[in-house]
Amino acid sequence: MTPHVTSVNVGQPESVGFAGRFGRTAIRKHAVTGPVAVHALGVAGDRVANTKHHGGVHQAVYAFAQEDLGFWAGELGRPVEPGRFGENLTTLGIDVNEAVLGERWRVGTVLLEVCEVRIPCSVFKGWMGESGYDDRAWVKRFTAQARPGPYLRVLEEGTLQAGDEIVVEHRPDHGVTVSTMFRAFTTDRQLMPRLLDVPCLPPYIHEQARAYVAALV
Repeated sequence: MTPHVTSVNVGQPESVGFAGRFGRTAIRKHAVTGPVAVHALGVAGDRVANTKHHGGVHQAVYAFAQEDLGFWAGELGRPVEPGRFGENLTTLGIDVNEAVLGERWRVGTVLLEVCEVRIPCSVFKGWMGESGYDDRAWVKRFTAQARPGPYLRVLEEGTLQAGDEIVVEHRPDHGVTVSTMFRAFTTDRQLMPRLLDVPCLPPYIHEQARAYVAALV
């Protein structure tokens, strides 16, 4: 199967009870049709509510695989439609969690770079409950799978749309994947030093990795 985007999803911040102390969230997404502009800070029509912990150039676009939505549909006992996990791009035919950090994807006229991972939070749990799913121990269950989906940086702005092919134009040889980075921050801190081999990561991640290494001495 040719890797491609099955859905492009956007949302606006809204005040909701399940957002807790944050008060607002834009996790509720809806699919859009036709070409959509993508700029350095994300997809046109999409906004970030909590800019302190989300968004910015290293979290401009969030991708999640249709295959992983299918896995969770089986676990949760009901369908999980594209955009439900707050992703901007729902993909099919590419293992986004085994993508190498720094990998570059051409989608439409946009060039994207895999550069960070989504860490589940209480708002995500609240959204699942609000949506009628079993949200018991949701953060723990999601974390255990180590299939978080990547955040993407926009290297070249342009347009993309549902149905566009995902072409991998570059793959670094360091071998540190999305799943590796996620586990380094969640279930296996011993992987932290490997993040120092990845030049494209945000500075704060390298700082945390260096601090971990320094603490071992």
